[in-house]
Amino acid sequence: MRVLLLFTLLFLCHAKPYKLIKPIKPINIMELMKIHDIMQQDYRDDDDDDDDDDIFDDFDDNFILDCPFGCQCSRRVVQCSDLGLTSVPREIPADTLMIDLQNNDITEIKEDDFKGLTNLYALFLVNNRISKVHPKAFKNMDKLQLLYLSYNLLTQIPENLPKNILELRIHDNKIARIQKEAFKGMQSLHVLEMSANPIANNGIELGAFDDMATLYLRIAEAKLTAIPKDFPSSLTELHLDYNKIGKVEVEDFNRYKNLMRLGLGFNQIKFVENGTLASIPKIREIHLDNNKLKKVPPGLNTLKYLRVVYLHANSIGQVGVNDFCPTKTRVKKALYTGISLFANPVKYWEIQPPTFRCTSGHRAVQLGNSRRK
Repeated sequence: MRVLLLFTLLFLCHAKPYKLIKPIKPINIMELMKIHDIMQQDYRDDDDDDDDDDIFDDFDDNFILDCPFGCQCSRRVVQCSDLGLTSVPREIPADTLMIDLQNNDITEIKEDDFKGLTNLYALFLVNNRISKVHPKAFKNMDKLQLLYLSYNLLTQIPENLPKNILELRIHDNKIARIQKEAFKGMQSLHVLEMSANPIANNGIELGAFDDMATLYLRIAEAKLTAIPKDFPSSLTELHLDYNKIGKVEVEDFNRYKNLMRLGLGFNQIKFVENGTLASIPKIREIHLDNNKLKKVPPGLNTLKYLRVVYLHANSIGQVGVNDFCPTKTRVKKALYTGISLFANPVKYWEIQPPTFRCTSGHRAVQLGNSRRK
């Protein structure tokens, strides 16, 4: 069974180009299935060594025969992308594991659109015209773990989302407010992508992220002017690029002790308050490029595991000999593999050689004059 499912997923990887003017990165279905091991969701637990003759059994013949008109169906996968559909197809087989409805013209998700699909694991509704989702649309979908609603016209997060979702991608919609009840009970949600929505700081209600165990959160291309202080404390990755954040203060990271990757590029950050970085001792990678910093953020030399820091395209005029490396060699647990300082007004020939003594080599440092105008 898994052999045929593999070929089905390979076929899905070659979907037609997205129709929006704005380029949209196609979803790599095959990669997703590999990461989430979706083949293991088959409760029949077939052996990998089953004979090929057993592939085409009655169960699967019936599944294919029940396929909605115009769609491609095989091994509990229903592929209905790029068909110009204006609504969810009727009579989707009850044993369906994954539904691909990308690149259509669906405007609404109704109460009974997915009724009876209790085994559904992944649902892709990317690039439609969905502006309304019925509050009971996902009722009894307890096994749903991947839900992609990006590139639609939603103005709010759908109500009553399944509690067991692992990954929710809802970027590039029209959501301006995150209600307190939006993610209630969603303790399994590890990946939340909400970029390219008009979300401002006052649009995030207090307690909206309570009880969540989210590891990856991205709200880029929004209207944030400061780092929100109510995100899940479990975060290991936080990406707030392309916002309007003007400064980074000590209290900004007090909750995020487990943070390993931080993205703050393309903001308007003028300074990082002294002592701020001490709150994120496990950090591995920091992006502060394309901001308005005039000096290297204080405290980088205290971060034992920091390997990558992007500071290019700022207004940094000087680099001190101890800005990146600790005075005691043994304090640093991991060498830098990437430090970018190009497109800054710093005179790189004046930087003292010991400044980068804790890097993995000269190729780990990118220097250069600020670009000529």
